[in-house]
Amino acid sequence: MSKKKRLSRIRNIGIIAHIDAGKTTVTERILYYTGRSHKMGEVHDGEAVMDWMPQEQERGITITSAVTTCEWGGYEIHLIDTPGHVDFTIEVERSLRVLDGAVVVFCAVGRVEPQSETVWHQADKYGVPKIAFVNKMDRVGADFWETVSMMRERFQSVPVPVCIPWGKEDGFIGVIDLIDEKAITWDEESLGVNYFSEEVPADMRSIVRREREKMIETIAEFDDELAEKYLDGQDISGEEIISSLRKATLSLKVVPVLCGSALRNKGIQPLLDAVVRYLPSPEEVRPVRGRNPIDHKEEERVSDVNGPLTALVFKIMQDEGRKLSYLRIYSGRIQEGDDVYNASRGKKEKISRILKMHANKRERITEGLAGDIVAVMGLKEAYTGDTICDENHPILLESIEFYEPVISQAIEPKTPGDQDKLSFALAKLLEEDPTLRLKYDDETAQTVISGMGELHLEIVIDRLIREYNVHVNVGKPRVVYRETIQRAVEVERRFEKELGDKRHFGEVRLLLSPLARGAGVEVVNQLSSESIPAEFHPVIEEGIREGLITGVLAGYPMVDIRVEIVGGSYREGESSPMAYKIAAVTAFREGCSEAEPILLEPIMYVDVITPSEFMGEVIGDINARRGEVELITPKGPVSEIKARVPLRSMFGYSTDLRSLTQGRATFTMQFAIFDQP
Repeated sequence: MSKKKRLSRIRNIGIIAHIDAGKTTVTERILYYTGRSHKMGEVHDGEAVMDWMPQEQERGITITSAVTTCEWGGYEIHLIDTPGHVDFTIEVERSLRVLDGAVVVFCAVGRVEPQSETVWHQADKYGVPKIAFVNKMDRVGADFWETVSMMRERFQSVPVPVCIPWGKEDGFIGVIDLIDEKAITWDEESLGVNYFSEEVPADMRSIVRREREKMIETIAEFDDELAEKYLDGQDISGEEIISSLRKATLSLKVVPVLCGSALRNKGIQPLLDAVVRYLPSPEEVRPVRGRNPIDHKEEERVSDVNGPLTALVFKIMQDEGRKLSYLRIYSGRIQEGDDVYNASRGKKEKISRILKMHANKRERITEGLAGDIVAVMGLKEAYTGDTICDENHPILLESIEFYEPVISQAIEPKTPGDQDKLSFALAKLLEEDPTLRLKYDDETAQTVISGMGELHLEIVIDRLIREYNVHVNVGKPRVVYRETIQRAVEVERRFEKELGDKRHFGEVRLLLSPLARGAGVEVVNQLSSESIPAEFHPVIEEGIREGLITGVLAGYPMVDIRVEIVGGSYREGESSPMAYKIAAVTAFREGCSEAEPILLEPIMYVDVITPSEFMGEVIGDINARRGEVELITPKGPVSEIKARVPLRSMFGYSTDLRSLTQGRATFTMQFAIFDQP
């Protein structure tokens, strides 16, 4: 097959969803029906191929995004199964950054759940076309139409059902394909491998006609040719509908919707057909944009095997002590032994091996081509978000945004022998996980790790013990605070001292003022070269930025503050960079002390889905935790409560919520803002 033809037959897709919507079960069925695996792994048995980490198998959740490749109808599908838990949302973020399309899985009972919204908006942020799969149609309380209606409301999107359910709950028989007007059923004995098309049953014909009409009407709004045919009352073929729907999906105007029950092996083959039909090949996505690190001009790279090498490192993994770098190759090719250029670090590296991954299993290959997602060995200096390219055609792609940690925990080695191993193991874990932070606290002589939530830190500590054989004592989780000021002050400080045989002098005047919550930090230089020569301006700014790292109240970073450098003075022969830096740090710290400093704590968005009869208890409990209920949405037998609650009050919430609701409520939590509660 020619390289050009091959590119058009590749699909790079991710499976994304709220926790427990059935992403991994859908992925396992896809692998089984495409012949990639010969046994169906079940999440509840801890045997899912894609959940290969022991921590995933024990908890029945996905923690790390796993990559695999399979084939369907002559198309090569590169597939990433992502986590649904909010503590691991960086895995979704970095996967969507390099994918061309996404399958969003919804639970027909839970419908549009909190994390479904997060992943949907993450896909929108990167302009990724989507198809939706409404799973668990066989479960009590399943409602396909209500789920579609909620998608329309919540996402301001245009969901277009192309398959509708035939029956529901215990009576779920199969699906009806609206394009071909056929009813599809699955053979249970063959575990859903064999499926049959038949005529639409008589009692469904009027619904099918109505929904097919609606589908064509919706697509026609985005396709003038189809609209003309439709208005003239002409027959519209299945091929025309597919072609038109593909165009509208790729331009992010519509989202095709299918349904089924992955656990009961129903609905997966039509989903695979939809992936091939409606999601883009690498050729059809927008060219990646970046800037040339030499002349800083904007450049584009189209997906072309013969173009200059352009690839993004989107994930680092340690494999038995060796570093694996996952790459999405946008253009060009890489071969074993190639010298490549890391534009983000300004360093040359050598590719020693190229691997095609299947979860944690791998297959050695000799080259990777544009459109591929591969893992490589040999990139010693590479980190998540780095650009790998051809040194003669350098380009720096936009990196991946990382989230700030909100929770920390002190850890210390149990024995002197664990001390060296701990430093090594943490260095490896930090390379893998850009949302993990490490700090050594001089005052308490403790190592403090910070992450995205209690589960995130629990997994990190579990991995230290299992993978690196490091035994640690763990402190209680602590909240990561920030500091800010409440009023504006102007402050001037002078540093004047004789050190050795030289006199050092520096004087700086600063204006500090508070900013709105979430505004960050602004350092504004308003100095003229007459008052202080320009060569000293950078060290003054450096001094201020050093001061911002540790606040005056409890040593937490300063936020929501504007610092203007408004004046100072200079003495010929005495002024030195060191003196200005010390004067700037002193002025900043003393200014903060005068400006009524306060602590800000992380406030979290909390989404609770609870049976309606427990709503009063749940709201009462949120209020008792100093939370603020923002929205209550009834969803049939359950209600969704959206609230903002200080993180400090949320420790142990999962246990309390279970006891309040007989174990029937679920919740997700993510960082909102640093503020006073």
